[in-house]
Amino acid sequence: MSKRPAPRAIIFDFDGVIADSEIGSANAFSAALCEAGLHTSVEEATNLYVGLIRAEVLQLMADHWGERLPLDMAERVQRHVDRIFAEPIAPVRGVKTFLDTVAHLPIAIGSSSYTDYIRRHLASFALEERFGAHVYSGREHVTRGKPHPDIYLHAAAQLGVHPTEAAIIEDSPIGARAAVASGARVIGLTAGSHVRPELADALAAEGVETVLASYGEVAIHLGVSARRLHG
Repeated sequence: MSKRPAPRAIIFDFDGVIADSEIGSANAFSAALCEAGLHTSVEEATNLYVGLIRAEVLQLMADHWGERLPLDMAERVQRHVDRIFAEPIAPVRGVKTFLDTVAHLPIAIGSSSYTDYIRRHLASFALEERFGAHVYSGREHVTRGKPHPDIYLHAAAQLGVHPTEAAIIEDSPIGARAAVASGARVIGLTAGSHVRPELADALAAEGVETVLASYGEVAIHLGVSARRLHG
């Protein structure tokens, strides 16, 4: 358990923290590039693109591949995203019980995804009411997305806490960079199915307080209830 006081609020990234969806995004980016003859493994796509908004992903692809990148790359990516996410997404293991554990704290989501996407999946997890109005998108609520801290500063302000009083849970290095820059406590979470062996080191390199592999460990570290987390 950390010797620091328990946080007054918790802010969650969404993909890879609440929804076990990051592996789907990485697969879509990899498939779209490979289809165009630009071989990119799922692991490489995870390293390069997970945590970014789509426009930034496409810009990075253009910067790397130049004229070899097809003009219709945005459409190719969207086609693979639609194909992959036509299947139901599962919640990250332990998140439901963790939310029960911290029900006394104000919570929010600060994500690079659109709010309608987030709310649709929260509803499928029966979690939408947990967050109420506090679902915030880097594409809709702030001018600058991650790795800038704006979405997390906005979420903290909406919860009525100073960023230093909040804990943020992130799973991607880009998101962790944004969270650390906000001044909040940042927990790197490696509980999603997209997690690769080097992710913990990449999160640590961004300056997170600690990297933990389960919500049970998060609960213990933050000093909240030690109930077993299976949901």
